[in-house]
Amino acid sequence: MGTPREPRPAKYFVALLSSEIELIRAIETDLEPLLGGVDNRSDTVGWAISRFYESEMGSGLLRRFLSFGRLLSPQELADIKLGTQGIEERYRRAPTGGRRINLDPGYLEAGKVVLASTKNASQRIYLRGGIFAESTLFYHDGMFHACSYTYADYLWPATLRFLAATRARYLEQLRQVGLK
Repeated sequence: MGTPREPRPAKYFVALLSSEIELIRAIETDLEPLLGGVDNRSDTVGWAISRFYESEMGSGLLRRFLSFGRLLSPQELADIKLGTQGIEERYRRAPTGGRRINLDPGYLEAGKVVLASTKNASQRIYLRGGIFAESTLFYHDGMFHACSYTYADYLWPATLRFLAATRARYLEQLRQVGLK
């Protein structure tokens, strides 16, 4: 029989999607009260996986990932997703109300990457407040691997480099506090 115990803290990140590069840069300030200071940034790359967001956010979409220095409990995921939704809301276009930015938080641990979502699906587990969690990548044999439902941009070489660097930083942080 196992003994219930609290998990190690997790390393949080946010995937940003917008057609406005200056907004992508500026949003870091809004995320800091929620997640702490940024400690890693991916390159900003063009995102043309689908046209799903274009009617709301325009064409020429850009993707960037940010990770944050403060380690937090995995149980914070629902609150963080709700917080990022509040930030999205503040930047909506008037009068149409369309979003200018999409913020998708998640966290990584040594063996996986977990995303938050407001949408239910067979692979998602309900947390609370209308928020679901999905383990979207797993770490094995020195690299991240996809699940059948993993979003394509999480498999881009630039994203995998960002996640690998973020994981290395996370493991170092755990070592520094005696948790690894």
